[in-house]
Amino acid sequence: MCHGSFNQAGNVPLSVLRPFTETDLQSLAARAYARIREAIVAGSLAPGQRISERGLAAALDISAQPVREALRRLEVEGMVETRPRSGTYVADLGRDRLFEIGLIRATLEAVAARLAAERATPADHAAMRSRLDAIAGAMRSEDAAAVTLANEALHDAIHAAAASRDVTRLLEGLRAYDHLTRERILSTAEERATAQAEHQAIVQAIIAGDARAAEAAMKAHALRSLSVALP
Repeated sequence: MCHGSFNQAGNVPLSVLRPFTETDLQSLAARAYARIREAIVAGSLAPGQRISERGLAAALDISAQPVREALRRLEVEGMVETRPRSGTYVADLGRDRLFEIGLIRATLEAVAARLAAERATPADHAAMRSRLDAIAGAMRSEDAAAVTLANEALHDAIHAAAASRDVTRLLEGLRAYDHLTRERILSTAEERATAQAEHQAIVQAIIAGDARAAEAAMKAHALRSLSVALP
């Protein structure tokens, strides 16, 4: 089939998504999720584009079931949306909507930091310190992608320390903002250094059990990041 051609099972170009190899170790659903999310973030699957389980499955050379699970996860995160009697589409997240999501996310992240300061265990403290070390190591190696992943892991550790199913559930519904903006936020060495200093202050407040300081530091960090992502 020629480059850029479409599969008859759906309207997704087969050239958009790379097929899996036998050396991939993650579950098929997790890998399908990562590949489809990657294509959405890159714009290969464009905002408003209609997608289908069968078309994606053919493009990835896997069965429809893991693709169905991946799309369900992406829908929870706001990356795709299902329209009644119409189908599944890539979410159209324009600047105004992303900005609104960013404001909501800043408040929820601040609540998570406050709860973490009140509830974190010594194991949670160790996990957060470890994530800070991982970010610092990625920065020393000048690996921007690794910094992005380590940054996400730190926020996940703070969410875990908050021990709130409601906050975690609500933040999961805003993951689209993270996926679409985080690389932009951390695109320069200067921004990565600023974010790391802010992270250290947040973690320090959480470990000290200072809920108000943790909440304020996290909200300031999230709002500054928003101003960088969507100036």
